[in-house]
Amino acid sequence: MTWETALNDYTNYLRLERGLSDNSIQSYRSDLRKLEVFLSESKSNETPLKIKPETIQEYLYREAKELKPRSQARLVSSLKGFFAYLQFENYRDDNPTSLLESPRLGRKLPDTLSLEEIIKMIDFIKQKRQDLEVSGRSHHPNHALLIRNEAILETLYSCGLRVSELTHLKLSDLFFEEGFIRVHGKGNKQRFVPITEVAVHCIELYMTSSRSLLDIASGHEDILFLNRRGKQLTRAMIFTLIRQAASLASVKKKISPHTFRHSFATHLLQGGADLRAIQQMLGHESITTTEVYVHLDRSDLKKSILKHHPRN
Repeated sequence: MTWETALNDYTNYLRLERGLSDNSIQSYRSDLRKLEVFLSESKSNETPLKIKPETIQEYLYREAKELKPRSQARLVSSLKGFFAYLQFENYRDDNPTSLLESPRLGRKLPDTLSLEEIIKMIDFIKQKRQDLEVSGRSHHPNHALLIRNEAILETLYSCGLRVSELTHLKLSDLFFEEGFIRVHGKGNKQRFVPITEVAVHCIELYMTSSRSLLDIASGHEDILFLNRRGKQLTRAMIFTLIRQAASLASVKKKISPHTFRHSFATHLLQGGADLRAIQQMLGHESITTTEVYVHLDRSDLKKSILKHHPRN
């Protein structure tokens, strides 16, 4: 079995059996390709079925010099998963990664924005849009983009979406009368998430005053958020939009679309929302994942304990 064949089989397994997203699958393939490149550079002809534990250890030792612990842990996880698959399918009798250990990682608390910072970013875009309207320049190309960008930020914060969930959001996923949107999460698992009236208003304004002006490309008719050419927005475009909005609004933190997701969850928990409800809205399989996202600072934790403890 060649590396190409093994990788293709494993890719199909991850997509069909595990239901992983394309981004996750590409990450696994990239990690395993690096091992293949290492073997080529070492002039080794070891195949996936014959590679020895010592060779993998040597490869990891080289990579560890360049990678941070979190990246090392992901690489070890990729290798373990691949060779566990080969063993499960009876291609190999043993797993050459069985004795590998991942570096110990501390829990990394996600960065968040305060409510004031989020309002500041959204209000800056809104003010720019209103300035164009007051000056009679509603037909300026930037006016339609500002309407779209305001709707994007409101939707991210209102629903706590992943960036891929936002870019794949469809018109057919909007159930505004019921107050929900349908989200296609990891592994194409669907969930219904409540949406605020403010976000609904911004999306409806975008649909009537911005999206309706576009010449929509074939195959993108049902996609909600589109670029100037009437096509689905990319992840990179959302990242750029967020960082530009932060810079223009003088928000000094280094943020990404995921920062809105963290902030959404943290603010809900601080407001008294149930952790299980937040888990469902975020689309997490495990409650422990939600606990990392929705950290509380010590002052909030202290207030909560003192308020609810029966002996206080």
